[in-house]
Amino acid sequence: MSEQYRHLGVFSDWVAAAKRQQSLYPVAKPGSQTRTLLCEALGFCHGDESPMGVKIESKWEKDGVMGEEISWWVGFGPRTHAYVLKPANAKAPLPGIVALHDHSDFKYFGKEKIADGPQGTLLVLSEFRKGPYGGRAYANALAREGFVVLVHDVFLWGSRRFPLETMLEMMGSKTTDLLKLRPASDEIEEYNNAAYFHEHWVSKYCNILGTNMAGVVSFEDRVALNYLLSRADVDTEHVGCVGLSGGGNRAALLNATHESVQATVIIGLMTTYSALLDHNMSHTWMLFPFGWARHGDWPDIAASRAPLPLLVQYDIHDHLFTEDGMREAHMRLHEHYWNMGKPDAYTGQFYPGPHKFDLEMQSAAFDWLKEQLK
Repeated sequence: MSEQYRHLGVFSDWVAAAKRQQSLYPVAKPGSQTRTLLCEALGFCHGDESPMGVKIESKWEKDGVMGEEISWWVGFGPRTHAYVLKPANAKAPLPGIVALHDHSDFKYFGKEKIADGPQGTLLVLSEFRKGPYGGRAYANALAREGFVVLVHDVFLWGSRRFPLETMLEMMGSKTTDLLKLRPASDEIEEYNNAAYFHEHWVSKYCNILGTNMAGVVSFEDRVALNYLLSRADVDTEHVGCVGLSGGGNRAALLNATHESVQATVIIGLMTTYSALLDHNMSHTWMLFPFGWARHGDWPDIAASRAPLPLLVQYDIHDHLFTEDGMREAHMRLHEHYWNMGKPDAYTGQFYPGPHKFDLEMQSAAFDWLKEQLK
């Protein structure tokens, strides 16, 4: 008798039928073959990835951090805006970090969720950070630790977001009627509510354009990293990336698809695919590159450049993943690094509590990044 799944009901046997069609989640070993297969699944991996029309928008110094707002064009849509943050007294080139903002069903802002610019923190963002980030802009704190930190908006967020009217036109009356059942208190909440449904429509467009959301987002993250590598104040031999949740998703993909990343921190975004069955499937489309399950599992993407240093931080009571799924992913990552002859290059840290990157976790991640990149 087939295993029963609450989410699938009378279609529970669909899972077994899919497994009879082909092997699902086979072990994809670290190396160029896995990365090539991933790029084929992602699309958007075969063109120029240089930032175009780079412009310095403004500069400031505040709370021991020197900041710049930069903008560039990726080749389509509006210009990308980003912050570059570094210690105010920096002289020599410093290790570089791409800090990747989360998803969190909050697309009105991007970089501002994890970084403070010259204007300080809006109340809505101050309230937002209390949950996942221990109440602070961790990118600014990371810069004060001795890094040049780049935080940029990415496809669908902040300066790269779709206008509300365009989203509503795309989605049509049925989705608009659903939105009326979710009354919003202000324009930010109204936008985020619409963007929740809009991501499904964007994913369909990605499919008929030969890519997927993971592919487009990771393309833009590589463009951002290429900008960081172009800066004279960055030690280009010592570059890493870090992100929570959707940012951790992006960190796994950026590490897998850009040869310059030398150390990666993934927070709150690690599981096996099989553990998602009958659990939380409301994750972003970035977690599901079309067709990848035929080639490997999610941890295989994170380990594809092993034995380069990798830190994964897990929240044991994370509602987005099962503990079994996280521990299975941890063991799969450990086996990849063991087989590469450097088991200590992978570190898995388990913390009690919900989905977060709190001050304790930030401190551990910062120390690890300093050890790897300095």
